[in-house]
Amino acid sequence: MKEKLFESKPKHYRLKKHISQTQFIAYGFFLIIMTGTFLLMLPISSRDGQSEPFLNCLFTATSASCVTGLVVADTWTQWSMFGQVLLLIMIQLGGLGFISIGIFLSIVLRRKIGLKERGLMEESVNTLQIGGMVKLARRIIMGTAIFEGAGAVILSLRFIPQYGLFRGIWYGIFHSISAFCNAGFDLMGHAEQYSSLCGYTGDWVVIGTISALIIIGGIGFIVWDDLYRKKWDFRHYMLHTKIVLVTTATLLAVSTVLFYLMERDNILVGMSGSEKFWACFFSAVTPRTAGFNNVDTAALTDGSKFMTAILMFIGGSPGSTAGGIKTSTLAVLLLYVHSNIRQTYGVEIFGRRLQDESIRQSACILTINLSLMLTATILIMVFQNLPMSDVFFETCSAIGTSGMSTGVTRSLNTFSRIVIILLMYCGRIGSLSFALAFTRSSRKPHVQLPAERITIG
Repeated sequence: MKEKLFESKPKHYRLKKHISQTQFIAYGFFLIIMTGTFLLMLPISSRDGQSEPFLNCLFTATSASCVTGLVVADTWTQWSMFGQVLLLIMIQLGGLGFISIGIFLSIVLRRKIGLKERGLMEESVNTLQIGGMVKLARRIIMGTAIFEGAGAVILSLRFIPQYGLFRGIWYGIFHSISAFCNAGFDLMGHAEQYSSLCGYTGDWVVIGTISALIIIGGIGFIVWDDLYRKKWDFRHYMLHTKIVLVTTATLLAVSTVLFYLMERDNILVGMSGSEKFWACFFSAVTPRTAGFNNVDTAALTDGSKFMTAILMFIGGSPGSTAGGIKTSTLAVLLLYVHSNIRQTYGVEIFGRRLQDESIRQSACILTINLSLMLTATILIMVFQNLPMSDVFFETCSAIGTSGMSTGVTRSLNTFSRIVIILLMYCGRIGSLSFALAFTRSSRKPHVQLPAERITIG
């Protein structure tokens, strides 16, 4: 009986009289961003002991909390150890979601998890039902600790011989959490500012580990839970899990090949076979909202930049540490187009038919994200004389919370930085969720206006 009550509740029921779940999450992220901003403004946060301007700190805090990776100053060069720890905390909160962490702490403290908390958890990680929230929260935190811990150990073993014990361990921890949360922040500026992982182009230990963490963090907590319960039994996976896994694998394989074809006479010239593979594979993995790069992004061909922008716009999967319109949204829309071309009734895949609500939400998400990205591109170009391709790349990176850049971030003026900040914020909480946060839920009216057909196409 209790399960039925949970499942029958409205998706956006009100926590209090004037605050919905969506608004609560939006306000929560805003609070984290502002707290991080003021802490980064402290002199102790900067390497030179000077207080950073408010807008620079706001941009950095938003980028960290929204796990984006765009920066106006090199992380290692600008921020002290205290500042780096602050960034890592914001990345972890932004990646897992403060709701998941809060519920886990409640579990540890043996506090009762009520309907309100379960509803927030459902909204935060995009689960398909409200039942089993406590178990899911526990698995999310434990799984995160295992993956980030394993990644930190592997990376530390690689970095310690190069940087020494303490610094090697810290680099391992920082980059493991940053990769798993799809944040893209790095500390490699000691060698060359904004170089990211270019010094490890063919290093299979570093690039392989970072790639694995990005993929695992980006497939989504719902998929984790399904894989944990059903192991390798693909036939019995949820439809959501099947779509996410197939779409993710297809995007990785196709984009790896395309990057090779477009860069074989460019940045791949002079590389060994293994270096070419890791350069192409990582270039296919990291745009999925991770933000690292092991080749010079600005040196890519126009075709590769466009492919990267598309991947950044798509992003990861629902209920994950990644952003973008999500893999399931892309799959649903492509299946819908395929269904209409074949003139079949309903959208079917893996022996199941998709609900019409999923199709409507996918179309809405694509339209809102595309509108935000194009509007931001136009606004920035109106107020700044910058190359269109670089601005387009930047806005795709921001709305998809990817963090890759051709280097134009540091050239943005105050207005343009505010635009990018808003895009990163919308990209993290979800464009549709952001829109819903400012609208009231309405019931279907008893009387509707007469319908009339129009010509489409």
